Amino acid sequence: MDWIIENKDWLFSGLGISIIGFGYYLIRRKKRNKEQMQKGGKNSTNLQAGGDININ
Repeated sequence: MDWIIENKDWLFSGLGISIIGFGYYLIRRKKRNKEQMQKGGKNSTNLQAGGDININ
């Protein structure tokens, strides 16, 4: 808590917010890539893949 009080000038300036935001983005990006979700209705054909799907 003392560290935040001592460094509040740069922490809440543009640079500090940018660093915190970038860290949050990296954490959220890693979690989002791990799972896939799919919803389908009645009488529908659903295909799901981690890459390209070729249908002949």
